[in-house]
Amino acid sequence: MDAIATIWNRDEIPVLLRGEAGPASEWVREWRAPRVLLYLAVIVGGAGLFGAAIGCWRAPLQGLYSAMKFPLVVLLTALGNALGNSMLAPLLGLNLNLRQSLLAVLMSFTIAAAILGAFSPLMFFIIWNTPPLVPGAPVSTTAHSFILVTEVAIIALAGIAANLRLLQLLQTLSGSGSVARRVLVAWLAMNLLLGSQLSWNLRPFVGSPFLPVEFLRADALAGSFFESVFRAVVRLLSI
Repeated sequence: MDAIATIWNRDEIPVLLRGEAGPASEWVREWRAPRVLLYLAVIVGGAGLFGAAIGCWRAPLQGLYSAMKFPLVVLLTALGNALGNSMLAPLLGLNLNLRQSLLAVLMSFTIAAAILGAFSPLMFFIIWNTPPLVPGAPVSTTAHSFILVTEVAIIALAGIAANLRLLQLLQTLSGSGSVARRVLVAWLAMNLLLGSQLSWNLRPFVGSPFLPVEFLRADALAGSFFESVFRAVVRLLSI
């Protein structure tokens, strides 16, 4: 049991959730494989449960696909952000190397994934009480939109909480509120750009009621998230 406790120090997760920036700032400076594995386990578990919840409305198979893809989006976004953030942070006044940047991002994503995992029973309950899929029925489209809005709201809540904790960590590391805010804004911009595009490429997650269940769309690499948003705005303005 002592060996397991040494490898999986689960007490670190409550510390992160409470926003204790002092211990977190020390962990950022010290790379430990067991700590990274713990963060990865929470991300895969929390994001996977939430993905399963939002995908199971379309079909059990879609729930399995979403449980696999949701953590993948989070982890790929974290890795991509760490690469860019390690270059941006020194330019903005915070000296972080690649490993430290990756740990800071993983801490933030771990908090978000833990919150998503905590919300997954509620999401399962919502799915259970949402009208089931009936191909071609208007209520199915309404239910699909409702699930999408609920999903976005919960993800936004988890993201806000995680980034507030990240801001506290950056303030402790930099010793300056203005530097921490500049770094956070730059990191969030990169997170938005990369995360949105990865989500677009790995769609579907909920699964459209009038499209077949599939792991990836046949046109997964065609277009981009931002191109889709632009076209939607153009369609709205042309009404």
